[in-house]
Amino acid sequence: MGKELNEEQISYAEEIVNKARSAMAAIADYGQEKVDRLCQAVGWAVSNEKTFTRLARMGVEESGIGDIEGRPAKRFKVHGVLRDCLRQKSVGIVEEIPERGIVKYAKPAGVIVSLVPTTNPAMTPATTAVFATKAKDAVIFCPHPRALKTIRETVEVLRRVLEDQGVPSDLFQCVNRPSFPLTNELMARCDLVMATGGAAMVKAAYSSGTPAFGVGAGNATIIIDETADIDVAANYVKLSKMNDNGSGCSADGNVLVAAAIYDDFLKALQNEGGYLVTDEEKKRLAAAMWNEKGVRTIDTVACPAVKIAEKGDISLPSDRLFLIVRQEDIGPEHPFSGEKLSPVLAVYKFPNFENALEKMQKIFQVGGRGHSCSIYSHNDAHIDRLASTAPVSRIMVRQPTSLANSGSFTNGMPMTASLGCGFWGNNVTNENIHLKHYLNYTWVSRPIPEDRPAETELFGEFYGSKVY
Repeated sequence: MGKELNEEQISYAEEIVNKARSAMAAIADYGQEKVDRLCQAVGWAVSNEKTFTRLARMGVEESGIGDIEGRPAKRFKVHGVLRDCLRQKSVGIVEEIPERGIVKYAKPAGVIVSLVPTTNPAMTPATTAVFATKAKDAVIFCPHPRALKTIRETVEVLRRVLEDQGVPSDLFQCVNRPSFPLTNELMARCDLVMATGGAAMVKAAYSSGTPAFGVGAGNATIIIDETADIDVAANYVKLSKMNDNGSGCSADGNVLVAAAIYDDFLKALQNEGGYLVTDEEKKRLAAAMWNEKGVRTIDTVACPAVKIAEKGDISLPSDRLFLIVRQEDIGPEHPFSGEKLSPVLAVYKFPNFENALEKMQKIFQVGGRGHSCSIYSHNDAHIDRLASTAPVSRIMVRQPTSLANSGSFTNGMPMTASLGCGFWGNNVTNENIHLKHYLNYTWVSRPIPEDRPAETELFGEFYGSKVY
């Protein structure tokens, strides 16, 4: 791919952005009922079991990343996004606050450039499409080269359903020959960028001059105290760690376990299919997962534990599903304390809860600030203490992190495929990116009775005191 933008690319960028704007104009007068019906059509087209299974497995085969059997279950995330969207207004008046004289009107954000990662080439376009349809936006999808065919095919499904519904298919377009210069040009021409992917991609989005929602790196850290149900915690950690072979930034990376239950918890993890590596095996595993410069090896990302073990010359029994590393040290020079993006789990022991919090802070200095952590505890004081100190945007309580923090049917988090990490993660928001982020809002303000407190109320004990 060329590094310089050429005239052909400039012309192409102008053409597809103009097509997107024309398609938006065609649905500009759609009312809420018509928009919701189109949302349902789009949602069904990409998340019915047959189609999504085909696209999900195609993505794993093309990129070599992820679990070919488990990834089709991500279609339920699309169902959750559709559920949330159908329960909200997106056309005309969407909120009224009579006591403040405020009425809010929703408007489309406009033409969105969606940067699609290799880890979710089917789910990211699917969820983005549902949100965008609800908001009457148009989307230009910029695919990751390693999943180009899958992303193209997913967008083609979206275009076909629009055609069947009598809607211009150019509401959804996919870049035919992706390149960095072309992506930068598109980002500069559009109204909003949705950047789901690596740090370089997010930085490019923020540098485009166009408003952008980005995501931060993950390194989910889990605290398990003495009050936890050990067997449930071990099962949930396994489920989160194994989800799509640990490809997601929300997959459990580091587990901090109270000393009193540490040995029992390790046994419980092994009962769930974990393999506890020896000290010698740990050295070989590290050499397999990171090169001599400390850079993560691509061929061990989000692949089955048996393949990682083979590269590390570890003989893994056939019934072992993930690798467990006992870890004490934390820091950039200790790679197991960072994000692993694989079915490899680092387990630490803590003597008291304050020590657990200290370890948690150190781990997030290595990576993952602003993202997520979890706690398995029935001690509300511990949960409150963690929530008050953790530099993360979301904390899951007694839930498998990677299956819950982006929304589930058993919690109240907004369903999404993109997780903002706040200022900790150099993001503009720490929310789950959902419908509100795909809309503009017009605030209409009417007069209300004067709401001006007396100065004695405003300044309290300082009213009438020393004048500087």
